[in-house]
Amino acid sequence: MNRWSHRTLMLLAALVFFCAPAARAQTAKQDAKQPSHALIRIYRIEPGKHLEFLKWLAEGDAMDKEAGVPSPQLYVHTDGDSWDYLSVGPDLTREQQAKVDEVSKKHGRKTGFASGLEFRALVSWHTDTFAIGPVSAADLVAMAGK
Repeated sequence: MNRWSHRTLMLLAALVFFCAPAARAQTAKQDAKQPSHALIRIYRIEPGKHLEFLKWLAEGDAMDKEAGVPSPQLYVHTDGDSWDYLSVGPDLTREQQAKVDEVSKKHGRKTGFASGLEFRALVSWHTDTFAIGPVSAADLVAMAGK
């Protein structure tokens, strides 16, 4: 396993450990056999764009709240790898995303491809990963039918 893959795997493992309490609160309403889906994003921000990026995210959180969807949790890099921020949030349904887009447009914020271009002006690199959880090893064994 190359060094980058190992770091990513370790980051995701740490993410599950640190995010589990908050994520469990969101999944308490769901059937125990059906873990929630999450969207994990890792960002490296363009030099000099950190405050602008954080304001952009904060505006997005306000749009999420108004639309009635949970906002992602943000983690800030303090030491180690080269990422700046890590976000863990729900994998929105099409209906939820449509509501967020509706609220965003109401406030004059860009959506769709135009929003993506705005976002890319703030980041030098990012990755998105879909995951399920939080789950225990025993939960996964049960899901495997073993």
